[in-house]
Amino acid sequence: MARYGSERIRGHGIPEAIEAILIRRSRVEPRVAVLKPISAAVSIGSGGPFGAEGPIIMTGGAIGSILAQHMHLSADERKALMVSGAAAGMAATFDSPLASVLLAIELLLFEWRPRSLLPVVTAVSTATLLRTPLLGQGPIFPVDLGYLHVPALASTLCVVAGVAGGLLAVVVTSLVYFSEDTFAKLPVHWMWWPAIGGLVVGVGGLIEPRALGVGYEVLGDLLSGRATLELIIGILIVKCLIWGISLGSGTSGGVLAPIFIIGASLGALEGLVFPAVKPGFWAIVGLAAVVGGVMRSPLTGVVFALELTHAWPMLLPLAIASTAAYGTSALLLRRSVLTERIARRGYHLSCEYDVDPLEVLRADEVMYAQPATLGADDPLVAPLSILTTEVPRREGRPGERSDPLQRLFPVLDQDGAVIGVVTWRRLQNPPEGARTVKDVMNSEPLVVGAGETLRTIAARFAQAEVGAAPVVDWDDPTRLVGLITVEQLLDGHLRDFSEEHHRERPLAIRRRRAGMQLRSRRGE
Repeated sequence: MARYGSERIRGHGIPEAIEAILIRRSRVEPRVAVLKPISAAVSIGSGGPFGAEGPIIMTGGAIGSILAQHMHLSADERKALMVSGAAAGMAATFDSPLASVLLAIELLLFEWRPRSLLPVVTAVSTATLLRTPLLGQGPIFPVDLGYLHVPALASTLCVVAGVAGGLLAVVVTSLVYFSEDTFAKLPVHWMWWPAIGGLVVGVGGLIEPRALGVGYEVLGDLLSGRATLELIIGILIVKCLIWGISLGSGTSGGVLAPIFIIGASLGALEGLVFPAVKPGFWAIVGLAAVVGGVMRSPLTGVVFALELTHAWPMLLPLAIASTAAYGTSALLLRRSVLTERIARRGYHLSCEYDVDPLEVLRADEVMYAQPATLGADDPLVAPLSILTTEVPRREGRPGERSDPLQRLFPVLDQDGAVIGVVTWRRLQNPPEGARTVKDVMNSEPLVVGAGETLRTIAARFAQAEVGAAPVVDWDDPTRLVGLITVEQLLDGHLRDFSEEHHRERPLAIRRRRAGMQLRSRRGE
């Protein structure tokens, strides 16, 4: 199916969904919507150690993308519908609406805006409501904790559990891509890789049969505290190995269910050593930790664990463990198991959310306030002082670069109103017959307002293919207040870089105390 149908059905589906969003403008082939669930059903039904959520995410995303491609929409609008379908599939699988929304935000949307969040929440809510008559409602793995009091020692040990989950996430991620690299060296076509991976899965099944398939029954035993030591160790070792190797072979299947089981088995093993709190407590902690570490989605890991079990009193321990695992994984691995494949294809992906410095700075905060200007009736032979004008920088700006030469000159009429612009190169090489600045100026230049953000100005620069523009008063568009260039856009990022890396101590308590003691000795 992958070779003769669509190669995009290989693997667990989430990297393919990310790639469709970032690279293919949220366009998914219709055949993927058909072949992905069939291929996943074959691999899981024959014992593959996968979950159905990855194929459902890809299939739901394909349905949303196909629907969007039949409508007159932009790429961002197609992305919103594609992610809505993917999140709806996730919500229908696990009855986890909030975790599905968080997964969409942390892994697929790459933004948090009303234009994308509202469609996703609408689709997730619809899927959750339709799930009730079709599959029932309630937690998939109910855990009755009753009255839960988590001692301070147990909360502290959640940090240890989180670090252990992060380390396991590093091992599992490394195993997946070591397996993928090993298969790539084989002298056979990639179509045969899943068959070879299936042999490994079969051997693992002979050792621990309960490691095969989705394994929801095993997960239920782990979360309820009924699992034996033999089952815990067998699942932890065998499931990790056969899942990582088979996923590296390109077999179609999901990652969430195996991660849940691996994390719960790690937590159950820790529960044999850590102080007892409630049956299944440490298994749930381990589940959230490994999800946060493997997927680099700490909030999704917490909410997934809560919605799967309805163990709501465990919010704080899960947050501690998932965050500790996320921090450990981020320190030791550059990318997660979901984004490494995208990076290997030559594309950069960042899942970090930050305020765009160009969005918070305005033109009047970074512009050159006193640029050199020309009159419309000035003779074309510009004086050398004009052509070598350096634009003074504003005080307090980061960096020690020298003042740049002015390359664009606003042209004013007799009343001081902006009527055009002329470039430095145009002044040096005027056309024949041109006598005054008016003959060579651009009478319809791009003009920006003093209150516009740098992000808006950057978009306008790119659209007009210019690198500088006069800045005019917001209330009087003819009154010149400054000049802004592409350099100011870089200065916006430079200021953000300075705030992130420049360390200082504004309140020096010791220095102030020493100064007061010195003045008291002097009798001041």
